[in-house]
Amino acid sequence: MRRGCEVPRVWTPPLRELTPETTLGYDVIDFAGSYLDIDLLPWERWLFVHGLEIVGDFDGEWTLRFRIVIVLVARQNGKSVMGMVLALFFLYVLGASLILGTAQDLSQAEEVWEGAVNKAQDHAELSGEIERIFQGKGSKELRLEGYRRYKVATPNRKNTRGKTSNLVLLDELREHQSFQAWSAASKTTKAVRSGLVWCMSNAGDGTSVVLRHLRLQAHRAIGDPDGICAEADGLSVEPDEEMSDEVMDAMSSIAIFEWSAPPNCDKWDRDAWAQANPSMGYGFLDESTIATDCASDPEDEFRVEDLCQWVTATTEPPFPRGAWEAGIDPTSEVAPDSPLWFGVDASYDRSTAYVAVCGLTPARDLHVELVARGRGIKWVVDWFRERVERYGGRMRVALQGNGAPVSALADFLEAVDGVEVTRCVGRSLGAWCGRLWDAVAALDPASDDDGEAAATPIIHRPQPVLDLAANVAVTRPMGDGAWAWDRKKSIEDISPLVAVTMAHGLATDIEEPQRASAYEDSDLITLD
Repeated sequence: MRRGCEVPRVWTPPLRELTPETTLGYDVIDFAGSYLDIDLLPWERWLFVHGLEIVGDFDGEWTLRFRIVIVLVARQNGKSVMGMVLALFFLYVLGASLILGTAQDLSQAEEVWEGAVNKAQDHAELSGEIERIFQGKGSKELRLEGYRRYKVATPNRKNTRGKTSNLVLLDELREHQSFQAWSAASKTTKAVRSGLVWCMSNAGDGTSVVLRHLRLQAHRAIGDPDGICAEADGLSVEPDEEMSDEVMDAMSSIAIFEWSAPPNCDKWDRDAWAQANPSMGYGFLDESTIATDCASDPEDEFRVEDLCQWVTATTEPPFPRGAWEAGIDPTSEVAPDSPLWFGVDASYDRSTAYVAVCGLTPARDLHVELVARGRGIKWVVDWFRERVERYGGRMRVALQGNGAPVSALADFLEAVDGVEVTRCVGRSLGAWCGRLWDAVAALDPASDDDGEAAATPIIHRPQPVLDLAANVAVTRPMGDGAWAWDRKKSIEDISPLVAVTMAHGLATDIEEPQRASAYEDSDLITLD
């Protein structure tokens, strides 16, 4: 009989050998067996040992090593039991003054709380310390002697402001689509020396902004084992190249323990099932149940629910299915004699900006790619200023002229000698977006058009940040059937696609193009 893996596929390694002298995990295991009559599964024991590592010495001063623990595991593997055990251990053994249980859907946190209350009431010694049980609407509380409390509340400022928690149990972090609830709950541990935020969740999707951010930080701190940081950045860099020692030290207080199937695995790979389902084969989660899910569920749903894999694209792509992928050519490049047109755009929060280029291939198709990326937006002006002379003293660039974060750069770029700026505004914005759509759709594999394509096809290299944006971008209507890209409502940053739209729009709208090579400048950055 196949059983789930005890050790997660991705995890934060310990600082030293983990023994009863270096982690609280063994005490939690003993408490669960002696007081709660729970024989933890191998993976659960492993997780408590590794997740509750300490710094210091139990005979002297010590603190928990981690302030945030992220546990990712497929559904129906017993996450609720672990939360219940941890809450009662903090209350009864560590004497915590406040345990805060919360989730985006409060019923999930209440389920863990109710399990803890039942276990405490069933044990004579534990029940003797119960002072009162509150079960109000939207707020439940188990109160022990000495004003020790386990409280369940909706994660908002009203319910958490002014409170100081020793432990926050945050269930299904994947459902948090903004940082408001996360900030309200997690900040309650700031004033506690060994405060801990314990997050249990399945894999997320493109809308899981909080979990995605924390997972990226945790993966980055351990060397980006799955390459998700390089993919998100659009650059192949070592995880510590752009980070100070201070930042790396801060990130070391975030741990990740991820039971998930390897990226790009076959969905019928049963070894992969074991990696994502550590409780498989231990009585309540059977391999045949997972096989039924694999056969009956849509593949995206199965990968998220049963394989704990991220499926970013949860929306219908803006282009005809397969058309963007049909334009991918790893060998594509701009011809040496081609004119160049540049486009610039910035993310909705101004945290990142991109420069794109459009040029003609030797076959006279249009080639687009991202050539630069940086934090913030100020660097863009210097990027063009440093390259004007190398491009014959003339560079043409387009950006959205108003109503967008990047619009603030227009005046500064126009002040650079040799840079000619086109501000795309009004009807032009809808027209340029439409022309890009036509160019991508020209390669639609499902098209029944046997004649010549209405637009010159777009060819592009595989670039993860651009490919992602092209699959999740959302549009907004502009009237008379026209539309434009909507940065705010898109589930991922689509500024790479908007930058390409600007470059392509300029290329198909310009009268006197410049001629230069996109590759003669060694400083030109290619994002693979």
